[in-house]
Amino acid sequence: MADPVDLARRLAAVRARSVALAAPLSAEDCQAQSMPEASPIKWHLAHTTWFFETLVLERFEPGFRAFDPSFRVLFNSYYNGVGAKHPRSQRGLLTRPALAEVLRWREQVQVRLVALLQSPVSGEALALIELGLQHEQQHQELMLTDLLHLLSCHPGGPVYDAAAPVPESGGASTQWIEHAGGTVEIGHDGSGFAFDNETPRHATLLPPHAMADRPVTQGQWAEFVADGGYRDPRWWLAAGWDWVAAQGIEAPLHWRRDGAGWSRFSLHGLQALRSDAPVAHLSLYEADAYAHWRAATDATCRGARLPTEAEWEHAAPQLAGCGQVWEWTSSGYASYPGYRPWAGAVGEYNGKFMVNQYVLRGGSIATPPGHARPSYRNFFPADARWQFSGLRLARDLR
Repeated sequence: MADPVDLARRLAAVRARSVALAAPLSAEDCQAQSMPEASPIKWHLAHTTWFFETLVLERFEPGFRAFDPSFRVLFNSYYNGVGAKHPRSQRGLLTRPALAEVLRWREQVQVRLVALLQSPVSGEALALIELGLQHEQQHQELMLTDLLHLLSCHPGGPVYDAAAPVPESGGASTQWIEHAGGTVEIGHDGSGFAFDNETPRHATLLPPHAMADRPVTQGQWAEFVADGGYRDPRWWLAAGWDWVAAQGIEAPLHWRRDGAGWSRFSLHGLQALRSDAPVAHLSLYEADAYAHWRAATDATCRGARLPTEAEWEHAAPQLAGCGQVWEWTSSGYASYPGYRPWAGAVGEYNGKFMVNQYVLRGGSIATPPGHARPSYRNFFPADARWQFSGLRLARDLR
């Protein structure tokens, strides 16, 4: 069971970080929604507060009284068991409440949560507060990715914050780490927090394989672009080729033509490519196409493919560059053998999304420090690329 004193300390730190991420922004910045898949910064600040008020305080606070009863609908994300919700694609139209009122709501809920933790409180309530902290950290990453997409739509190429995280160098060259294969265990080992989709830990059989010791870099991806990778259907899944053709895609999201070459838009504004830094903002379709291209054109990468999530997790302790970009795997997002969703409203947290999505592993520069772990399973549809998503190659050993 979580320690209430430690939980209160972490609650203060996590909640403060969300507000700090919004600090460099104007109220206008926090209001806008650049696409249906992204949410306004104000909405993120409100929804994470909604989680604590609706799923924790409403159940466990003596004499509970909502800050504003209308917020229960306005800032519900996807919890059908809780009730009605505002359409996701219209979150940017919620000009009211104002940002200042959302911040007042956050402060009030914070005070009430601390008071709850100072009273006799059940293990179930403590577990939900812990989940709320992890949930808010997920939204902190979304705040940065959604904001990057929003700012990328501005013709002036604005800078978010000069102190924003930047990717680290991937090193000089890729090396292959070989694994003999065999039966291994994957899934959360029971120490510390885990989301329900990381459980239960179970045995799985791996073939003999090798993993690249680092993610694919911007320089390596530029070679794919220069070789006509986006114009050659040989490398693409059928759905991926249709997507490229329909969208007119010719490079990763946020890459911009710069004379004969490319630059990329980042949280620091428009910057030159960094040949040794991991490439980001790729769809599963792009990652898979690159693997096929590299396998056919590079003798050192014969048989290259995307790793399975089991291969990735088993190799994680030996991998360099983890935590720079979320890394696509070839594994569809599905339940582990014996999976059981959480009870109550939070049972909707993960399980109902286990269809038509792929698993990513590792974390990114936007992931809060200490939030990810080797068993962490992120997931997105095959065409999603506004996240900091990249790839690492694997290949079979025969």
